[in-house]
Amino acid sequence: MLGEYRITGRRAAEIAADVESAVGSGDLEPGQLLPPMRELAERLGVNPNTVAAAYRTLRERGVIETAGRRGSRVRTKPATTGREHIRVEVPDGVRDLADGNPDPALLPGLAEAFAVAAGRTDREPVRYGEAAVEPELERIARADLDEDGVPGGPVVVTSGSLDAIERVLTAHLRPGDTVAVEDPGWGSLLDLAPALGLRTVGVGVDDEGPLPDDVRRALEAGARALIVTDRAQNPTGAVVTATRAGALRAVLQEHPQTLLIEDDHGHRIVDQPLRPLAGVTHSWAFVRSVAKAYGPDLRLAVLTGDPVTVDRVHGRQRLGPGWVSRLLQKAVVHLWTSGAVDAAAVAAEYGRRRDALIDALGERGVEAYGRSGMNVWIPVPDETGAVARLLHAGWAVAPGARFRMSAPPGIRITVSTLTPDDMEPLADAVASAVGPAPARRYV
Repeated sequence: MLGEYRITGRRAAEIAADVESAVGSGDLEPGQLLPPMRELAERLGVNPNTVAAAYRTLRERGVIETAGRRGSRVRTKPATTGREHIRVEVPDGVRDLADGNPDPALLPGLAEAFAVAAGRTDREPVRYGEAAVEPELERIARADLDEDGVPGGPVVVTSGSLDAIERVLTAHLRPGDTVAVEDPGWGSLLDLAPALGLRTVGVGVDDEGPLPDDVRRALEAGARALIVTDRAQNPTGAVVTATRAGALRAVLQEHPQTLLIEDDHGHRIVDQPLRPLAGVTHSWAFVRSVAKAYGPDLRLAVLTGDPVTVDRVHGRQRLGPGWVSRLLQKAVVHLWTSGAVDAAAVAAEYGRRRDALIDALGERGVEAYGRSGMNVWIPVPDETGAVARLLHAGWAVAPGARFRMSAPPGIRITVSTLTPDDMEPLADAVASAVGPAPARRYV
């Protein structure tokens, strides 16, 4: 069954790590059948529940797959593929509305910012042992956070939002712990948690954010962390309103040991007010990146949180990359202080494009959602068919499977590059591809 390879380990994490290492080295090949759990437990001299936990971790990480009585076997696709393989190949002549990128025309030029930053760095080169955060960046970021009602706390700079979230999760959780995530939600995050050995439980989302009853059920069932997108939720565009924030705070007050992570990646492209939840629980983190407003290649996010969380993140960062380039930080400071982006104008422009598409779809009897950000979410009865028909009509859209666990099917359209002339033909194509849908929430 396993040829010459013999799985080793005494604890679930050790067994899972051994199997994953063997898959990576080729000692266990794609499609290879693993021993039944009781048989392996007897061979290793451990409780069958230990092997069951190891196999569960491997499934969640995408290393193995289980087919009931036919047993567990190594996946035929690599574990690192995740949801990234659920995408549409865009042929020549087809409009790409699936990539989730901001409009290049709304992004600032970077040459001046980096020239200014390089000049400052030449005069005052950064050396080992200096502060990891540019003082001016920390000052500006903290002032913005204060203005939006985010509780006071130290600031750390990370290489984007996902890097920040990963560092916070690993600072507090261990493999096997459960994280409550939005469903539908950010595909990269839905991949990240299992890659860290964490279990995920989905909480439904409507226009006002995560559903409080779903959050309560997840926390009562043992979820140790909750991740919330405050605005421009990907893929639905949901915004946490004041009423919803109050309800979520009430739930979190019942579970003060929950690790709360808030992602505000829509900062400076959204005109909806922020309703932060931070500070309700003992452990919390609040993350803002510059990617959507200033460009995805600026791998920089600002993280604040309770002192213990930030200290753990900073300490682990110091033992790895050390710090995010101060040259990059200086460039971002220049972009902020020079008014390179008119945040209100950018938010208004994305809003016009979203609203125009949603209105055009509504006129054709197609329900669509998108209160903020650059995406529109459309529930569909047949996700695969809708994507294929739209591709044939000349429009590439993102399959909802990239963003959901148990939520109903849907498609995501990124409005970033749409023009007024696009709205009617696109709405016609969508209506033809998906058919009229009854009003419903997308959970």
